[in-house]
Amino acid sequence: MVERSSGGEIAVLVGLDFGEGGYAERLEELGLLAASAGIRTRAVVRGRRDRPDPALFAGSGKVEEIKRVLKEQGASLAIFDHALSPVQERNLEKALGCPVVDRTRLILDIFAQRARSHEGKLQVELAHLEHAAGKMTATCGLDVHKC
Repeated sequence: MVERSSGGEIAVLVGLDFGEGGYAERLEELGLLAASAGIRTRAVVRGRRDRPDPALFAGSGKVEEIKRVLKEQGASLAIFDHALSPVQERNLEKALGCPVVDRTRLILDIFAQRARSHEGKLQVELAHLEHAAGKMTATCGLDVHKC
């Protein structure tokens, strides 16, 4: 889960247009999701690509722009409007010097904040673990479901 201080995390949203349609609506929804999670958005970095960069998702030039905007805005979190691979997430965190959250993790964090019943909390925790296991599987080449 995203760790937040009582004042709320400050973030920069990142959305790349791959020509799939609904780009503006997705970015607007990402801002609403961030607000629902108690995260304050200071800026949105937009870009257009034909396909994701395998290592950094956004490409080195766009990553430098994101890093600059994070610093200018005093933000300590980057939220991507896309699912990131474990390698992309790790590389982005290293390049940006801050935590990176993708859309799926943001949504899971919102559910975690709002779960009230014991069963609801367990279901959210299971979803977090399954999301993390998928990333570990991709990173390590292990099938954690067969262990």
